[in-house]
Parts: sequence; C-alpha cells; structure tokens
Amino acid sequence: MCKFCFVLVFINLNLGLFAQSFNVDVSDSVEILIDHWGVPHIYAKNEADLFFAQGFNAARDRLFQFEIWRRQATGTVAEILGRKELKRDIGTRLFKFRGNIDEELNHYHPKGKIIIESFVAGVNNYIDWILRNPERLPVEFRILKIEPQPWTPEVVISRHQGLLGNIEDELDIGRLVHLIGKEKTKEILWFHPFEPNLKIDKKIDGGHLFNDILELYKAYRKPVKFDLTDIGLIEDRLDVHTDGLGYRRSILADETMGLGSNNWALSGSRTQSGYPILANDPHRTVAVPSLRYMSHLVGPGWNVIGGGEPEIPGISIGHNEYGAWGLTVFATDAEDLYVYRLNPEDANAYWHDDHWVSMQTIEEEIPVKNSDPERAILHYTIHGPVVYVDSVANIAYAVRCGWLEPGGSPYLASLRMNQSIDFESFREACNFSHIPGENMVWADPAGNIGWQAVGIAPIRNHFSGLVPIPGDGSHEWQDYLEIKKKPNSFNPPSDYIITANENLIDLNYPYPEAVGYEWSDPVRGDRIAEYFEQGRKMTMTDMMQLQNDHLSITARTIIPLLNDLRSPDVVVEKARKMLIDWDFILDISSIEATIYYQWERELKDRIKQIKVPEAAIKYIGSLQNKKVVDFLIFPDGDFGNNPIQARDQVLLDCLASAVAKITGKLGSDMNNWKYGQADFKHVMLTHALSEVVDSTTSARLNVGPAPRGGNGTTVGSTSNNLRQSTGATFKIIVDTEDWNHTLAINAPGQSGNPDDRHYRDLFDLWSKDKYFPLYFSRSKVESVLDKKLVLVPK
Repeated sequence: MCKFCFVLVFINLNLGLFAQSFNVDVSDSVEILIDHWGVPHIYAKNEADLFFAQGFNAARDRLFQFEIWRRQATGTVAEILGRKELKRDIGTRLFKFRGNIDEELNHYHPKGKIIIESFVAGVNNYIDWILRNPERLPVEFRILKIEPQPWTPEVVISRHQGLLGNIEDELDIGRLVHLIGKEKTKEILWFHPFEPNLKIDKKIDGGHLFNDILELYKAYRKPVKFDLTDIGLIEDRLDVHTDGLGYRRSILADETMGLGSNNWALSGSRTQSGYPILANDPHRTVAVPSLRYMSHLVGPGWNVIGGGEPEIPGISIGHNEYGAWGLTVFATDAEDLYVYRLNPEDANAYWHDDHWVSMQTIEEEIPVKNSDPERAILHYTIHGPVVYVDSVANIAYAVRCGWLEPGGSPYLASLRMNQSIDFESFREACNFSHIPGENMVWADPAGNIGWQAVGIAPIRNHFSGLVPIPGDGSHEWQDYLEIKKKPNSFNPPSDYIITANENLIDLNYPYPEAVGYEWSDPVRGDRIAEYFEQGRKMTMTDMMQLQNDHLSITARTIIPLLNDLRSPDVVVEKARKMLIDWDFILDISSIEATIYYQWERELKDRIKQIKVPEAAIKYIGSLQNKKVVDFLIFPDGDFGNNPIQARDQVLLDCLASAVAKITGKLGSDMNNWKYGQADFKHVMLTHALSEVVDSTTSARLNVGPAPRGGNGTTVGSTSNNLRQSTGATFKIIVDTEDWNHTLAINAPGQSGNPDDRHYRDLFDLWSKDKYFPLYFSRSKVESVLDKKLVLVPK
C-alpha cells in the first residue's frame, strides 16, 4: 500500500441544504463552499466583496489567533496580560510603521487600499456577529475573560511576525569579533560566497556590546506565552528578565536553520505528465493553530488558491489559472545596528555629520492590566528606532530597518502575484515584494519555469552589515537594489530550479554588497537535485516522497569516518557496525537513526568545545553542520598534537556517550531504540494556553503526539529537536497539466477553534506524510463539500 497517498471522501449534498447565512456589509451575495478538509472556496461578484469574505471567513476560523495578532500589532498585549508584557508593547510601538498609510496600502496592489479595507471590514463584521452571539466565542476568550476587538488596516500591515533580517546576528557577531577576533570568528562561522568585512570601526568600543541592547526588539518579536497570572490564579508579578539570550532568531542559535523551506519547479521534460510541476513546503515553527491558512478566491479578475497567513488578504503560495508559485527564504540583510555618541549635556542629541542632532520623540500611553496606563517616550534617529541607551557611557543604539519603508509588511505583496499571467508579469509583481527575502519560483502549463529572488536589499559600499556600525554618517546605505536585479533565471538548461535556503549566487554576481553572507547548509538542496538526477520522469508520487524524504547527507558524509575504528565496549562497537551498514535514512522505525541522532548531537557539542574559545561559547547556540563536517574531515591542531588520531578518538568517545545516553533514556534493549516514538523523536502541538488550564481542557487544546522521522537537515525537515519545533505543516504540490491535480496539507487543521471538527482533522494525514486534493474547479469542490456559508447584504 502506498505510504504517500491522499484521501478522497465524496459527500453528495444538496447545496441548498446545510447552508448558514450571515447578513453583513456586502454589496451582493457571496458563497463560501467549505470542502471536506476545511478549505473555503469563496465565490464573489466583485472585488470588495471577495476580500470582505476572505476576512470574514478567516476570522470565523481563527478568531483567537486574530485577536492575539491584533494585540501584538497594536502594542496592547499588556492590557490583557499585565506589566510582564510592557516591554513587548513598547517595542511594538517603537517599530510601528508611521509613514503615509495610503501609500503603504497601495504599494501591495494598485487597489491595495480597497482590498485591505474590505478585508478588515469582513473581520469586523464577523467580530460584530460573534459579540451578538457570545455563546459562540471560542474557549480561549472564556478562559482569559476577554472579547475580540475591532481591526484597522494598520493591524494588517504590522511587521511583527515576519522573517525580517539578521540584526541579532549582527550584535552577536560584533561580540564575537570583540572577544576572539575577526579571523577566529570567520573560522567558526560560515560566511559565503563573498568575503565579509568584519572589522569593527575604531569609534565603537566593543566592550559596550554586551548589554541587552536588543531587548525591546526581541520583546516585540517573541511569541505570546501565558502563565497562571493571566487567568487570575496567583498574584500578578513581574517576570525576572534574563540577559536576553533565551529567545533568539539569530542564525547562531540552534534552531534557526530549521526556519527555511524547500521549493522546486520541474520542467515538463522531466515529468511523466509532460507539464511542469511545482512544489513548496515552507518550514516555520510548528504550532496549533497552524501559521498558514488555505483559501480559494474567485471573483472578477481573481481565481487563486493556496496558503498564506490567515490575517493577510490574498494567497502567498499557490496558483491561479495561469501559473503556480512558491517561496523559500533568500538571505537578505535589511537591518543594521547603529551606534551613536550622545551629547553629555543633552542625552537626546547624537553626533551625526559633524554636528549634534536631536532625536525625534513620540509619546505613547500603553494600557496595562490591573495598573494605571504606562507612559512611554519613543526615540528615533535619522536611521530608525532607538532600542537602547547606555547613560553611563553616553551611547545610544538604533536599528535601521528596510522593512519600515512602505511595502514592508510580510507577504502582502503577494496580492500582485495572485494576478500574474506569465513569468514576466510574475517578476513585475515580485519587484514589490520587500519582505521577507525570498526565492520565488514559478511554473506554468505553457512549459515555463522561473526563479526570482525578492526582498528589499540595501546597498552598502564599504561595510558588510554583519557588525554594528557608527551612526555618525560614515556608514550610510547608498540605495536599495531594484528587486528584479536580484538573482533570477528562466527555463534553465538543467530543466529544474531548486531553492532550499542555500547560497545560489554566482561569484560573478554584480551586486555582492546587496546580498547576504549567511546561508543554510546545502544538503537539502543537494539531496533534491540528487533525487531529480535518477534518470527517469518524475510523478506526483515522487514529489510526495521527496517532500518527506529523510535521507541524511550529513550522516552519509561523516559515518564513513568510523570505518576501521574499533571500540573496546561491546555495545558501542555494535552501534558502530550498525551505523556503517545503515542506509542513512532517519526513518521512524530505524534504530540506527536513534544512534546517529544522539551521536551527531554529541559530536556538535564536542566540536564546539574544541573549536570555540570559552569566552565565545555563550553567543553560539550550535555550529552549522557544514562547519562540523569540515572540522571532522580536516582536523587541525585544535584537536591536539596528532589531529587525526585525536579526531578518531572524538568519534568513538561521542559514540560511547551517545549509547550511554540512549540507554539511560530508552533502556538497554536496542529493540526499544526506534527513532520515532513518544520517548524520542515526536511531535506534540501545544496550545499557548494549555499549561494554564486543567488537564481535560489541555487535552482539548493540544494535538498529538505522533512519531516523526527526519531532522533539521533532511528534505523532510523536522527540526533538530527530539520534540519537533519547526518544519512544514503546510505543503503544496501542483501539476500544471490540470489545476485539479494539486495536493496539499495544512496541519493540524484549518480551524483555530478547538470545538470545530477542522481543528485537528488534518493532523493524522500530515503526521503520516499524506495529502489531500486541493480542488480548483467548482464541480470538483462541490463533490467534496462539507458545508456552505452565504453572505447576504443587510
């Protein structure tokens, strides 16, 4: 029986039955056909009603997610969770877009203002409906004793949840250069394809970089968490703040490499159907409800289906009737940390262009639960928001953000892509996609495939953007690179395009100063290319298998180093032989995968101890796999006087340590060492409120567990944690021969309401690497209808 399959359930319903009507602010009736898998197919007679309905229905499915998004976007989390969230709200307001709102909205689409305002109106109409029917409020609102509040367009354009840049890297790299020097920093980190300048300007004292400079930025960006104080079970209290290293999006942290993605476009010459196939599986934090939400929008000028973030109008990943597209992260550095000398006589004045310049200030009043409102004074330099002031050293720090320019709301420029009719019009749409930096790939039934990197890219003339820089006017951005001048290709000779967050930049690329130096390991992209070069035509089944492929190129590379070694310990020696005979696939049922996982983990820790000076260890979560492999294959004097002999001993010592730890966790019987199990590699989707409610409610909110295979560097990425924290819960595969030949999954389900059947109904399919058909034609949609909603004018 095929492991990779999709489930078809045909439900014959009279479309006039089971329909629920809503009297709302539409100008004409709108039909929302919800299929068996919870995907809404929205049919409207005009553009405004179409996006009204998208907002209305998404709020219906994800209301609590919408309310938390709104509070994150408006800096009002402390209003419901108290003073412990005050710094988040200050950070949110500090990084709020404050430009011309009409220019901002119309950047994303020529009719962006109409579209976004219609979407917001739909959200608010649903909020009005639910407040008139409070018994229908999802359980989270009852737990927290809150109600959803109205939206504005400013909520939609918030940047708080985007993949924004590398500012945390920049600070950590600056710290490393100060502690161990730029050459040692370059040795232990992996910068490519160009050589970056890591020199810290002499006007900056690196010793001052160890304050928690980015505390407000990180507070603004971190996920919302709840504790018992939030439901009134114990007294409200202030959190004890750490040094800020607990939450990091830095590339130097362990799990950032999992926040990537895979996509590919195959030419028809390589497919069995003879038509191009496009596939995409974006890797983000796995959560309940899912980050992604699927919709189908049908109206005048619109017929587009796929996934996006529920709080944003349009479709980020999917297809229309002309072509399909997908995305992965393309490293683009649109952030810089500026350091200023302050006037000793006036703390609001900084030195820039040979004179003192006064900071701009904005005063905000922030509501705080069980407390008086907090008054916050926000400061801005010519470069951007001031995140930290060292009053003792008379130094201030500001973050310059390309994403605070008009058009910096993540994924919203997909609205233009949704109406593309060919690759050239798709590239034109890409030229408006400022955030995040992405690899956008395209495929169409005319036989074309294409790639365009996107993302706002500052041009820096004499500095890399990898370390903090003076704010005195000596390190300015020259301009932004036109997005269409970023790397791209059309119908390449290979007849396929693959992007998996690795470096794809040619060394002859003419704008090296406008692209990044930090990229993911190449192993996922290499494995995909290897799969395509099997000398046979690819099918949709092949695409499903590849998206869930768990072969580890890293394992295949380093395990041969165990050849000809011997361990005096019988169990360790048995484990060594098992690894040598293994197929390198991190399968759920594999015992060797368990041994390898723990061995690799021990090796990473040991190599980090060998190669990273003690003073710097705090600022590096984990060495990149590429560097660990290189250090093992090419051992140097840091291993000792006899580097090869010492390296071999490290391999065996780490294997012995791995065996001991597995035995302590799973017992001495190797038959119990299967990789995918609740006590080892698994996934458990935990609701943000599950730890502050009773066990019955917690079980109702959480989804899982389920065994998992793979790791953070396999194509089927499941993070490097034993409890999967990142990966692709949304996946899509499109055969352009027939738009009904599209497969998708979105775990754990389309709904965010724990009482809805679509809350967890896709989890079992997803955990078993299965898909469902994402139908495009109305006849097919009606064949798998679950329910019908009708929006009618008041």
